[in-house]
Amino acid sequence: MNLLLHSPFIIHHSQLKLTGSKSETNRLLLLRALYPNISLENTSNSDDSEVLSKALHSPFIIHNSQLVDVHHAGTAMRFLTAFFAIQEGKEVVLTGSSRMKERPIKILVEALNQLGAEITYQEKAGFPPISIKGKKLSKNKVSLSANVSSQYVSALLLIAPKLENGLELTLEGEMTSLPYIQMTLALLNAIGVETSFFDSKIFVKPTTYDLQPTILTIESDWSSASYWYSIIALSNLGTEITLSSYKKNSLQGDAVLVEIYKNFGVETIFNENNSITIIKSSTQNLHTITYNLNHSPDLAQTLAVTCFGLGIACDLYGLHTLKIKETDRLEALKTELTKLGATVSVTNDSLHLKAKTIINKGITISTYQDHRMAMAFAPLALKTTIGIEQAEVVSKSYPTFWDDLKKIGFIIEEE
Repeated sequence: MNLLLHSPFIIHHSQLKLTGSKSETNRLLLLRALYPNISLENTSNSDDSEVLSKALHSPFIIHNSQLVDVHHAGTAMRFLTAFFAIQEGKEVVLTGSSRMKERPIKILVEALNQLGAEITYQEKAGFPPISIKGKKLSKNKVSLSANVSSQYVSALLLIAPKLENGLELTLEGEMTSLPYIQMTLALLNAIGVETSFFDSKIFVKPTTYDLQPTILTIESDWSSASYWYSIIALSNLGTEITLSSYKKNSLQGDAVLVEIYKNFGVETIFNENNSITIIKSSTQNLHTITYNLNHSPDLAQTLAVTCFGLGIACDLYGLHTLKIKETDRLEALKTELTKLGATVSVTNDSLHLKAKTIINKGITISTYQDHRMAMAFAPLALKTTIGIEQAEVVSKSYPTFWDDLKKIGFIIEEE
């Protein structure tokens, strides 16, 4: 499905309800599978969360082993690798899309095998599909490079309380996406698991008994909120949108949006009912934004497009994990922004955009099967008509995104 987005008449004050954080939901779905006394409210309706939930409950049986296909869901691939490694007596083949088979899993597999797991590769070494024979893991010490995807770390931490002797995890080197690791630990604490994090060592105590019944309400997704921040930044003074449900003391690293978008004149008001109102309260005479997104790399696409739409240069760093996402997001950003008239250069871990006020018209954005490419470029419809290819890809994290755009006044046609 290709969509054409026209410059809208933005409703001055709109209200939207965003579903729960994909990051929190996916962690809690796995924990609920390990500890059934957990109940969840406001779960994400994303494809990723649906895939994970289905895999945890009804894998497809083939030749006495279970085939689990996670399609494009990278988080599901990593979390399920750890989950099935401790399911004693079960054999699983974990696979995904052609792109998923290009995304590395070696670091996590090696860490699990060090703990005593039995995981082998079915095709290319270091990549899915993988064969997992569930076992009881009694070893409890492992080291992991800290500058890889935090999902490897979180996958280990989520199964840690079910290990016979818990887990002592040593992180080596500079840490990437630290807030996501802290989120995982906080959610473990919330269900009653004891953890500690000192210097580069994380300890998780074994919690093999049944936990007390717990009901957890999941905060809405800050990554999804980023597109609305971009829209407000590109809008006229006084435009505002209210979003629910968000916390001032969020576990999500992308809550740094609140501070970042002050640079673009966007003010955030935390309301008493756990909603936020974001307002274009001022104009800023910025020439260049420099930001290290090491702890919130999922904001890179949104931030780069916001800067381009405002004619502001930007230098974004800490982006090395974007090379192994749904697509190589750095190269994809460079290609699509260049089509729009931008001057962009990228390295293995950074993006550099020069200031430019003219936006090429009649451009259609390729999305590379990447939900964030589609949503990050959509706000540019405030500046010019823009096409979005494979627009249905947003279902990976935010299925109602196009409907919500229409609610606030965007004009969207199917091509």
